[in-house]
Amino acid sequence: MINICLIGCSGNIGLQAAEIVRRFPDRFRFSALVAGRNGETLAKLAQEFQPDFAAVAEGDCPDLPQGTRRLRKAEILNHCFDGCDVALIAASGFAGLAYTLRAAEHGIKIALANKESLVCGGELVMREVEKRNVDLVPVDSEHSALFQALMFRRDTPFHRLVLTASGGPFKNYTKEQLACVTAKDALNHPTWNMGAKITVDSATLLNKGYEVIEAKWLYNTSFEKIEAIVHPESIVHSLVYFEDGAALAQLGYPDMRVPIQLALTYPERLPCAPQLDLTELGTLHFERLKTENFPCFTLALQAGKTGGTAPTILNGAGEEAVRAFLNGSIPFIKIAETIEESLDCVPVKKADSYEALQEADAFARRKASELIYGK
Repeated sequence: MINICLIGCSGNIGLQAAEIVRRFPDRFRFSALVAGRNGETLAKLAQEFQPDFAAVAEGDCPDLPQGTRRLRKAEILNHCFDGCDVALIAASGFAGLAYTLRAAEHGIKIALANKESLVCGGELVMREVEKRNVDLVPVDSEHSALFQALMFRRDTPFHRLVLTASGGPFKNYTKEQLACVTAKDALNHPTWNMGAKITVDSATLLNKGYEVIEAKWLYNTSFEKIEAIVHPESIVHSLVYFEDGAALAQLGYPDMRVPIQLALTYPERLPCAPQLDLTELGTLHFERLKTENFPCFTLALQAGKTGGTAPTILNGAGEEAVRAFLNGSIPFIKIAETIEESLDCVPVKKADSYEALQEADAFARRKASELIYGK
């Protein structure tokens, strides 16, 4: 029986993790469930799965079943990992970093679905992972694919890493067309079913930039050895090239339950998704990533190469800009402009502590809000 502490239980990844535990109750259980704000969903999951601990990070925690201890805000980080075997970090945004760091400090296996933990805190997280010899397993479909092609080892030698991108819903749009897209348009992803924030980040290609930064930390490599290409069908989830010219890829229908489940069980594989039928697919397509109309990808690479708190500034401004876009306050193209101006205005410092990252995150959000709302 694998005891899972699920951080971000009410989000898209969290709910799919619940499907997996529901399917294999003899293999998995939740030792703790933590939601960001959605107390109603937390309560339903707690009633079903009867965890030892449950908490809402922001807002009120509803009634919980007898035997489940409610963790108050100050207690969450100190006790949510008690008795767990795996910390599944599925919280969205910068908020996930604190949980990833704490799990690493405790030496707990981490199934990481929170990109921002490595985008913002890669140096801190990997330092703790190496110090404690933590089993850090990626849950992103692209990084799970790389992990599988590298034989479930993050230290396997390779020549080059290739991340695939669907291109999002606006792959072939002109700048003029992008100026007119709506939040509804951006949320209509052609292949994946994801949460609102990551779906918009996929539409701007900021998400793909995040994944390049993640790859740099996960596989201890340089940006020069990481490439992103467009693959509209989202069947080949990523590839690894080796020195002898061979390449290994992981293929499958777009289904996040596969990398979530594999992160919990590898190297064992359990039934999960439909088997891939290549004859039915017929043809797969690949093309170069065109960044001219999607500056967020370039901004992410620039921030990653700058290092320090630059990626934290990138992310903080990005989170505020996407929120403003989704509520109708700014147009789609203003997301990149907000991020770029924030990167120009907020000073970059060393990323040598969580407090330094917190400060950069808060500063970036304030600057982005000023740029968006003029106050």
